[in-house]
Amino acid sequence: MRITVMTTGEQIITLDVDSQETVENVKALLEVEANVPIQQQQLLYNGNEMRNSDKLSALGVKDDDLLMMMVSNASSGSNAARSDLGLNPDGSALNPAAFQQHIRGDANLMGQLFQTDPELAQVITGSDLNKLQDVLRSRHQQRSVVQRQKEEELALLYADPFDVEAQKKIEAAIRQLPCYLFVSCLTFGCCLDTCEQKGIDENWEAALEHNPEGFARVIMLYVDMEVNGVPLKAFVDSGAQSTIISKSCAERCGLLRLMDQRYKGIAQGVGETEILGRIHVAPIKIGNNFYPCSFVVLDSPNMEFLFGLDMLRKHQCTIDLKDNVLTVGGGEVSVPFLQGYKLPSEKDLPSRFLDEERVPNQASSSGAAVPSGSAEKKNSTVASPTSQPSRQNTSEGPEFEAKIAKLVELGFSREAVVQALRLFAGNEEQAAGFLFGG
Repeated sequence: MRITVMTTGEQIITLDVDSQETVENVKALLEVEANVPIQQQQLLYNGNEMRNSDKLSALGVKDDDLLMMMVSNASSGSNAARSDLGLNPDGSALNPAAFQQHIRGDANLMGQLFQTDPELAQVITGSDLNKLQDVLRSRHQQRSVVQRQKEEELALLYADPFDVEAQKKIEAAIRQLPCYLFVSCLTFGCCLDTCEQKGIDENWEAALEHNPEGFARVIMLYVDMEVNGVPLKAFVDSGAQSTIISKSCAERCGLLRLMDQRYKGIAQGVGETEILGRIHVAPIKIGNNFYPCSFVVLDSPNMEFLFGLDMLRKHQCTIDLKDNVLTVGGGEVSVPFLQGYKLPSEKDLPSRFLDEERVPNQASSSGAAVPSGSAEKKNSTVASPTSQPSRQNTSEGPEFEAKIAKLVELGFSREAVVQALRLFAGNEEQAAGFLFGG
């Protein structure tokens, strides 16, 4: 139905609304049309104030009825102070510089913007006010389109079922449904690829909002150990069937002379790597205790030492992710997992352990080692850490420095900004979201 609203400034606004619409939604439309915030609006019908929760039909509002809109001045002092933060009818800011400064000063709001609207957040952290105005106008147009679509969908619900044009619009709307309504989609010949992509995009947006840490880089589990008296950063991997040491690491630890070459073979999994032999027993130190350990020696220069499932079981180890510790011997020893996302002065892990491209993928948890030689034909299965999708190393050139400068302007230290950018492979939006959330 159509209603007419007259403002105190004698401005006349005509709205097409549904009779079941709430007063609050009518005020939202008037906020766009009359540029008056909802909080300042007071709607009157037949001299009586209309509450936000009331529906038009319940108040007796009918087609072509007249409403009066009064503008409340109760907060005129605060409104005057914030007048520069208002928006024009086209969605642009009345005072873009004041608007930008106000948003920048709200850390929580900036954090939300970086998660929900990275483009707008990027413009606000920049210095181009014209671009800021363009983005604000674009967002206003998008909201207007969405509002019109909602109004059209609402009109279709009450359309004449025998109206051919209305039925065509209903068919077009059904074609845009997501694929969990695929029965209707197939009835009208929906393009399933389009629906699937829409579902993927919606799933991605939901993940950004509710599970942003899922996009962060995952640091693997490392602990400090000593192998034959030599300190090492040991990679703890319960998916690897055997404990693995590289040839170079075994030589550095003085264990290569104990390698039994009768256990040569090939470790097969995601790829292949050569098994040089086996060291049957050597001492390792975890915390203040010593434990016997056996190793499979691989020709893998990218991986030094991997503490696998065989020794985890033998020494009754527990991977406690809640307290971020590895317990050994049923709880007699507890050592913390090393961190790689702290500031440089606090970092436990060397940078080479954080380079995901260096993680070996020659053998997986299902990989089998085929030993050779005439002695004891035993099958030994080994595994190496599952590699994550590789990232290109971020070039710390002028572009990287520009990103640092923008984030430092928001009040963060340079060290924290550099670490966040490296953590997210140079992605400025994700780094800013991480800094605001931390």
